[in-house]
Amino acid sequence: MAGQSRKWMILVATVWIQTFTGTNFDFSAYSSELKAVLGVSQVQLNYLATASDLGKMFGWSSGLALMYLPLWAVMFTAALMGFIGYGVQWLVMQKVIVLPYFVVFLLCLLAGCSICWFNTVCFILCINNFPSNQPLALSLTVSFNGLSAAFYNLATKSLNPSSTTLYLLLNAFIPLLTSVAALFPILLQPPVDVLSSDAVKRDQFIFIALNLWAVVTGFYLLFLHSLNAATARFLFAGAIFLLVFPFGIPGVIYARDWFHRTIYSSFQLPSSGFILVDADDLEFHEELLSQENNVDDSTVHIVSRQNTGTSEGCSCETVMKKDCLTVLGEDHKAPILLRRVDFWLYYLAYLCGGTIGLVYSNNLGQIAQSLGYYSMTSRLITTYSSFSFFARLLSAAPDFIRTKLYFARTGWLAIALLPMPMAYFLLAVNSGEAAVHVGTALVGLAMGFIFAAAVSVTSELFGPNSVGVNHNILITNIPIGSLVYGVLSAVVYDSHAEFGLGLMGDSLVCMGRKCYGLTFVLWGCISILGLASSLLLFLRTRPAYDRFEQKKRSTILY
Repeated sequence: MAGQSRKWMILVATVWIQTFTGTNFDFSAYSSELKAVLGVSQVQLNYLATASDLGKMFGWSSGLALMYLPLWAVMFTAALMGFIGYGVQWLVMQKVIVLPYFVVFLLCLLAGCSICWFNTVCFILCINNFPSNQPLALSLTVSFNGLSAAFYNLATKSLNPSSTTLYLLLNAFIPLLTSVAALFPILLQPPVDVLSSDAVKRDQFIFIALNLWAVVTGFYLLFLHSLNAATARFLFAGAIFLLVFPFGIPGVIYARDWFHRTIYSSFQLPSSGFILVDADDLEFHEELLSQENNVDDSTVHIVSRQNTGTSEGCSCETVMKKDCLTVLGEDHKAPILLRRVDFWLYYLAYLCGGTIGLVYSNNLGQIAQSLGYYSMTSRLITTYSSFSFFARLLSAAPDFIRTKLYFARTGWLAIALLPMPMAYFLLAVNSGEAAVHVGTALVGLAMGFIFAAAVSVTSELFGPNSVGVNHNILITNIPIGSLVYGVLSAVVYDSHAEFGLGLMGDSLVCMGRKCYGLTFVLWGCISILGLASSLLLFLRTRPAYDRFEQKKRSTILY
């Protein structure tokens, strides 16, 4: 029982790390002032945002570091990279030092790389300590990464509401302090025990309670806003309490165990509805794979088998049949992965969906300024962050309701992309305060669900054993999209900008709907392409999902 208590302490520590290391989401809060201090154009500012996203291209380095360093050392290395990356930028913003543009670009790159290293630490902690409930642990902790901007916004207001450079200082120090706080639980990691089916169900019950706690935290940050520094400090203290409160979970485990033995024994929770979660499910999944594939894994005859023309998993037109997945969970090595039509449909859906939502968040400060809502920037950041958080939590809903309403996860992915074009076309035709808030909420909702669900989709379509490599290949679209979409918006912005407008000194500033009107239309059209790709992916993969579900249920019945 002591080991079980410690693993929940580790989960809480992981939540802390995720909550305070999504530092790239508050870029729009200080981007306008950074642009003025550096005296750069909107295109050059976009390159700095891209540099932070480009750090994801080097996420593999954290896995390499884990081969030689303990987990806690990797965590503190990430904290050190962020401390240098953001701390030196703060000195530049304060005009204590002067650095050339290229050096600032490298600092942004270093800060972005630190985020990937922190994510790797969190993924390893969840996988090692919750082998039977990995998707639930990952979904919960990744969700809190979406709340980072809201927490930093509240922290800044509680210290100095008039300072935007404070974001950079907090970005440098808070992840380091969080690493110190998380060190003790990480050093006391319990040995991994094989859980019984009853223990797995008890853990799932606790995850339900944790998700309800997370919803309360999200609503707290969304609806409670500060009017002054004193109120902000009070609200920030309440937010910290909500993060510390789950440390009482070890006591809850003891109490619930007693309750289960004495009172609750007459009730039974439904069997797990998670794909690749429960150990029994995993064994069943592997049995299906062995029945479907009579070839040696080392030869991987995936493409040749599926191009024979029989294509029993797909019954649509030729375009729907060619190279179509017929079974879930086959591990794809990188060369095979890059030859699959389904992968490139998935890549395009992510590139034109989740990535474009991230670019919107990077431009949120300039969008608010151009529409005359500069004072609303912090509210918009909180709105985006909170709705992204709720969407990340919702990404686990298909697993919770699977026994009552089964739907392929790729179908949920397509549904999640629906709000994206709606948001951009709304922003293109209406620049009112309400429209901007609604559009920002819709973009955050779509982006959050896609980011959180992507790991599970990658695992199911292309194999759980190769998910680390395959998912890193998938997210190469983030820096690519950040560069392309960001430059697109920056070129439109600079074409209408003038010197010395507003409060930004001699930098190029654009005011009015013309600054982003065309950009919203183009982004809306691009997101429609992403939606179409996701629908095609769903139609091609639905038979594989249906066959897996039917065989699972028939095995249970007979």
